[in-house]
Amino acid sequence: MREFVLVFITAAGVTYLLAVPARELAMRTGAYARVRDRDVHEIPIPYFGGVAMMAGLVAAYVMAARLPFLGEDVQLVQDARAVLSGGALICLVGVLDDIFELDAITKLAGEVLAAGVVVVQGIQILWLPLPGERSLSTFSLGGSQAALLTVLIIVATVNAVNFVDGLDGLAAGVVGIGAVAFFSFSVLLVVVNDQPRTTTAAMLTAALAGVCIGFLPHNFFPARMFMGDSGALLIGFMLACSAITLTGQYSTSSIDQGLFGADASLLPAMLPLILPFAVLIVPFVDLVLAVARRTRAGRSTFSPDKKHLHHRLLEIGHSQRRAVLVMYLWAGLVAFGVVVVSLFSGWLSFAGITLMGLTALLLTFGVPGHSGLIKGEELQ
Repeated sequence: MREFVLVFITAAGVTYLLAVPARELAMRTGAYARVRDRDVHEIPIPYFGGVAMMAGLVAAYVMAARLPFLGEDVQLVQDARAVLSGGALICLVGVLDDIFELDAITKLAGEVLAAGVVVVQGIQILWLPLPGERSLSTFSLGGSQAALLTVLIIVATVNAVNFVDGLDGLAAGVVGIGAVAFFSFSVLLVVVNDQPRTTTAAMLTAALAGVCIGFLPHNFFPARMFMGDSGALLIGFMLACSAITLTGQYSTSSIDQGLFGADASLLPAMLPLILPFAVLIVPFVDLVLAVARRTRAGRSTFSPDKKHLHHRLLEIGHSQRRAVLVMYLWAGLVAFGVVVVSLFSGWLSFAGITLMGLTALLLTFGVPGHSGLIKGEELQ
């Protein structure tokens, strides 16, 4: 566990320190977030937070590769290097978009290419769980099936994070919470089932949580810089690939031998695959609603608007800071709720999750109407 803490601290520290020169670089290259109708910031804000995040991830990888506990696992080092190579490519695509504002098709092509880079290096979803009467069965995916499904999941996750990046600190906080939850799941899973403890997923999510936490002081309201597409695409890519490395690390034989227990039902068996996307339930819901909304209106699914979930929170009376905290609350509720359900049973777990859900609903819809604050002050 100490090694994971060192990876986290390294990622957070490097990201925090390099965010300042990255901001200066953005100002020199004209990479600013211009003020548009759908935006909530009132002055241009420099991008390139993703550049500092990429540096933090590389530093964390170098640290991990030199630690005895992690560096001795050859598969971990190779998988992490494969993910970082794809991450560097998608970060570059984001940098170009931050400077030149690439069209949606070009950016999508870059996302697919980055996903393809990790797929050809063996980072793929190799099996899917199937329901069984008394035990878990699995469906093994062929080469083309595994590659296609992996690319689709990565691209969907990347765009879900990009969609939610609309308020100061929102994307970094939501993904950071998801990374911590998935790290917890990765560690608890192998401890409970006495599996090898040096999982690539745990190392990558520790580093991902670190870069998100390290960037937040620069990005939380009022933000001094934005992560831009270089950051939003990168952290979505890293979270998706972290999940895929975990599912690829366990073979169908280890599942059959009881990784989830001899009497595993479909729900807990599915959770290792569901969890990475459950922790991003907020941006995924936002993505699905946006696609449905724009399709119904006869517009391109890539055309921007001002009807995302964070915009609606502002409309019902939340300030920017409080809207972000509410979305943090929902992200944490779903992420850690799924972790609890996946590894622990009993009525206390469900009662606790239900209570937290009711609290989240109250804070989301009950507080704004009784805040007593002036609307203009709330929306500043």
